[in-house]
Amino acid sequence: MPAVPTRPHIRAACPEDVPAIGAALHAYLAQTEREKTTHDAGGQLSPVGDLPEGYRAEVRDPIGTLASCRILVADLDGRVAGVVVLKPGADSVEIKRLWASPDVRGQGIGSALLDAAISESGALPVTLTVWDWRQDVIRLYASRGFEQVASWDERPRLVCMRLASGGSSSRQSSP
Repeated sequence: MPAVPTRPHIRAACPEDVPAIGAALHAYLAQTEREKTTHDAGGQLSPVGDLPEGYRAEVRDPIGTLASCRILVADLDGRVAGVVVLKPGADSVEIKRLWASPDVRGQGIGSALLDAAISESGALPVTLTVWDWRQDVIRLYASRGFEQVASWDERPRLVCMRLASGGSSSRQSSP
């Protein structure tokens, strides 16, 4: 009989998670910079694969650099398998980062993190940006009620999305 996949436990990050959060953010940011180069959207990886300095600080010290944010992790069998970074504002909550480790994709990690982020937002709208070539992620956001809105970011190919009301919205539950 095939093993039943373990469901992730979504929780607030704790100090013990810092190395795993840094590694997850590094993987996310490096993949993004590679994709931006591939899609002619201004990727900034150096020839040796270094991230731009602003991103390196985020990877080295995620808790300090993202002090104004709330970080949630997907704990899967005792390891951090994904991370979402939420930046609360006066009128909305922005999803700054959402990452599921490639080795666990397709197991509901991203969906669970997204649902937790929406829930954490309470009644506030939730905003995010996503590159237009990430159609699978755009479909995930749309499945939760996010709609594309006029851009607030000048970078070409960056799609801005908004969920009118966070935790009180009606949306599909995680698989």
